[in-house]
Amino acid sequence: MNQPGLPQVPVAHAFEAPQSPAVGRAPILLLDGIRKSYNLGTPVETEVLHGISLALQEAEFVALKGPSGSGKSTLLNIIGLLEPPTAGRLSIGGQAAESLDDAALTRLRGATIGFVFQFHHLLPAFTALENVLLPSIIAQGTATPEAEAMARELLARVGLKGAEYKRPGELSGGMQQRVAIARALSLKPRLILADEPTGNLDTVSADEVFTLLREFNRDHGSACLIVTHDPRLAARCDRVIDLVDGRLR
Repeated sequence: MNQPGLPQVPVAHAFEAPQSPAVGRAPILLLDGIRKSYNLGTPVETEVLHGISLALQEAEFVALKGPSGSGKSTLLNIIGLLEPPTAGRLSIGGQAAESLDDAALTRLRGATIGFVFQFHHLLPAFTALENVLLPSIIAQGTATPEAEAMARELLARVGLKGAEYKRPGELSGGMQQRVAIARALSLKPRLILADEPTGNLDTVSADEVFTLLREFNRDHGSACLIVTHDPRLAARCDRVIDLVDGRLR
C-alpha cells in the first residue's frame, strides 16, 4: 500500500465507458413470495414481511420507501444475504440463494453485492483508505495498485481527498458514511444496496453522494436499490417502490 507522500497510481480508467447489459438476461435480483417471521413457534411469533415479490434488472436505479417499522431494513438484509427468509425464493445473478451453504452465500455476497449500511461499520484501527480497500484485500488477498487507484478516486469523489490516512475516530459521522459508500463501490458490484446512504449528510453532500451512485449505476450497469426517506432523491430514481406494513404497494 502507498504511504503518505508517495506518487499516487493514475486513475484515468477507474470509471470506464458503460456497457449495455445483455438483452434478455435474467434479472440481477429476483424475489418470489419472500416472508420473514421472528420468534418462530412461540406465542409472540410475528411475521414482518408478507409475500414480497420483486425483480430488479441490471442498470436499474430504484428507491424503496416506507415508514419506520415497515420492514425495509429486514428486506434489505435478506436481499443482502445477511439473514434468510422464512419462506419464498431469492436469486441474485441467476443464482438461487436457497441452494447455497454459508460459505457459498458469503462468496456470492462478496462478489456481487455492495452494501451501504445505515450504520457505518468501519474498522476503527484502519485508515479511510484501508477501509475502502478492505473488500479488495478480502477478495484478492492483497491491495493491488488498481484497487488502490479506485479507492483513492472514490474517496475523492465523495469529498474526502486528503483524508485517506485519517481513521474513523478522526472523521465526522457524515464523513464516515462517505467512506462506507466508497467501500461499497470499490469492487464495482453488480448490485448496490444502500440503507439511507444520505441520512447523515447535509443537502449538498447528499446530492453529491446521490450523483456518484447514479454515475456509478450508469457507467458500470450496476443495479441500485436505495432505501430513502428523501422524496427529492426518490423522485430522481427510475422507479419508486413503497413498502407498507411488510407489503409492497
